Amino acid sequence: MTEFTSRLPGLNRRTFLQVSAAGVVTATVFGSVGRALAEPYSKFTWISPRGTLEVLDDFGYWMGKKLGYFDDLGVQTEMQPGPSDGTATVKFVDVGQADMGFPSPGIFSFALENGMKLKSAFHWGALDTFSLAFRKGEGTNDLKQLEGKTILLGSAAWQSIVDPMLAVHGVDISKVKYVEAGWPTWGTALASGQGDAALAWEGLRAEWIGSGLDFEYWLGVQRSPLFANTYVVRAADLDDPDRKAFLDKYLRAWSMGLEFSYHNPMAAVEAVFEQFPTLATNIGPELGATSILQQINVVRGDMSKRAGWGDHNMAAWQTFFDQLLALKQISKPIKAEDVCSNACIAAANDFDHDKIKADAEAYPVSEAFAKVNIADVKAHLFDQAVKG
Repeated sequence: MTEFTSRLPGLNRRTFLQVSAAGVVTATVFGSVGRALAEPYSKFTWISPRGTLEVLDDFGYWMGKKLGYFDDLGVQTEMQPGPSDGTATVKFVDVGQADMGFPSPGIFSFALENGMKLKSAFHWGALDTFSLAFRKGEGTNDLKQLEGKTILLGSAAWQSIVDPMLAVHGVDISKVKYVEAGWPTWGTALASGQGDAALAWEGLRAEWIGSGLDFEYWLGVQRSPLFANTYVVRAADLDDPDRKAFLDKYLRAWSMGLEFSYHNPMAAVEAVFEQFPTLATNIGPELGATSILQQINVVRGDMSKRAGWGDHNMAAWQTFFDQLLALKQISKPIKAEDVCSNACIAAANDFDHDKIKADAEAYPVSEAFAKVNIADVKAHLFDQAVKG
């Protein structure tokens, strides 16, 4: 395990290009991006921030893929797990080795701080997905209790997630120690007695139960004013009419998959399990339901206040960037409207919602999935929260 105390914004542009997790992002590739941007997408590549695709998080894609939404819209797609380095999802988009990344807001701010010309095109997580896991009996809802304590992370880059999460609750982050315990072992490290808490997120809670990791949690989805990950692209792609038209279709297929999954979550679980049999074996239909319902809650937020799937709340984003500036996580002010765009949102949500709902409600799932009592799962969705 690695203890670290440095703050991410200190990484300069030259160093950034030298430290790609996969060792393949180079100045030569970066120099070719200008030429690549003039060409149409041959296959649109989305890259994960986790180092794996074998999770339920991307259920909207897999549901949409299974139902043919991407094919029907003529969109050729590719999903890549990416390196486990938490910053790779923005690095690869910046240099043209992927077309869309899925960073946390903190990692997105890291990209902007380091001069990457990226924009958020679709805000996936309207509520804060991030949480802090504690060994049973050691949890707290008063985050100031973490001053002087150690938080375990899977990647050092995740510090940019935790710092603002703590700061908005009055924690002096200079008094918090972080240890990089490695992916995917940081949860196991907490269970074995190392550290005092570990970063977690909705959906992962259920997967950790399936792995025998039973913690109690401070839940950001209940207690944080922040929000979760977003889909980012190169800013130039939104300015290019052909690429913008492609993004509209691509995000519409995603939104249709999300809408279908909202109305039939077990169909989405089954779609993901068909794609990843090992994940299916590890967690099963009931924990799969728990995981996906946790995430649907995050993704939707309050739809009565949103213009649809992916809509950015610019006021909330501005508050977030202002908080980062106060923390010195960024060195100069960022205007939310300059780096977050709702230009694709109307087109992404331009589909027959009533038909999707009807199709979802009529869609059959296999017996093991049909037996799951969704109402009961919803009733126990937050049982792991620290009491009080």
